[in-house]
Amino acid sequence: MQYFDRLQEAEDRHAELTARMMDPAVLNDQEEYRKTAKSQSELEELVAKFREWKRADRELRDAKAMLDESDPDLRQMAELEVARLEPELAALENELHILLLPKDPNDEKNVVLEIRKGAGGDEASLFAAEVFRMYTRYAEEQGWKVEVTSLSESSVGGLSEVIAMVSGKRVYSRLKYESGVHRVQRVPATETQGRVHTSTITVVVMPEADEVDVQIDPKDIRIDTFCSSGPGGQSVNTTYSAVRITHLPTNTVVSCQDEKSQIKNRAKAMQVLRSRLYQMEIEKQLAAIGAERKSMVGTGDRSEKIRTYNFPQNRVTDHRIGLTLHQLDLVMEGRLQPIIDALIAYYQSERLRDQGEAA
Repeated sequence: MQYFDRLQEAEDRHAELTARMMDPAVLNDQEEYRKTAKSQSELEELVAKFREWKRADRELRDAKAMLDESDPDLRQMAELEVARLEPELAALENELHILLLPKDPNDEKNVVLEIRKGAGGDEASLFAAEVFRMYTRYAEEQGWKVEVTSLSESSVGGLSEVIAMVSGKRVYSRLKYESGVHRVQRVPATETQGRVHTSTITVVVMPEADEVDVQIDPKDIRIDTFCSSGPGGQSVNTTYSAVRITHLPTNTVVSCQDEKSQIKNRAKAMQVLRSRLYQMEIEKQLAAIGAERKSMVGTGDRSEKIRTYNFPQNRVTDHRIGLTLHQLDLVMEGRLQPIIDALIAYYQSERLRDQGEAA
């Protein structure tokens, strides 16, 4: 097998780390135990799949040895086993190739989710609110936490813009392919002629950047405070708790007024600013490596229409992979897993193909 040595090395390393976790010296050192457990956990899926492959490979060899038996019943049983095990072994090998692909370093990170209305006026803002609800429902199913950082409502009760932090297990690995232009086709409630209108919104998913990822010089930012207000001028806060941070070198502006505390708003705004600057750096790197851009590792092309939501036909189509599902009602309730799984499988196969061509 092409990657056998690497797989055996991973299994040996996993056994070594498991033994270390039982070492009293490691057990008594909280930080060392955490690092060891994390390293062991990262190898868990690969090692379990490798052991499955070894079991199937052993059973296949045994079955093939029985093909020479003189007893016709034993030969027939062996033929059935070979027919069952060969495709199973091939599928396991493919999964192992995928697990051995270089990991996206951002996959484990939380994300900053930004949704903005595009073309279509009020209808676009209403759809922005529905898509934010869709992602919130999906996050609930995954056991993730969603915290709104900034929200701007439209006059019809939709959203002109919403920025939220989504935190949990491997959030970026699941949502990173959602960045792009999302198009909706339906008859607006205000349409008297029954005509289908097309509107768009923009979704941006950025990995949350830690301070170690992005160093911001205090001299490069300007911080302004102002009175925050609720939708439609309600719930006006008379204290200067809202915060606007401008990163002067890039003219990137982030504001937060979700919290009553200026300190908390400042911390949240800095989180979003770091993530935006980190995303800019990722996009620069991907632009410099043209072949990597098509794999969409770490970013989405915001200018590209990636998905259409057609309400009259109860249809959702992802244009990048040619996937069409007539389950739009379920998708809008947060049942995004079939689309997300298909996108991950597609881009993994693209990376496998690129790796094969480079070999």
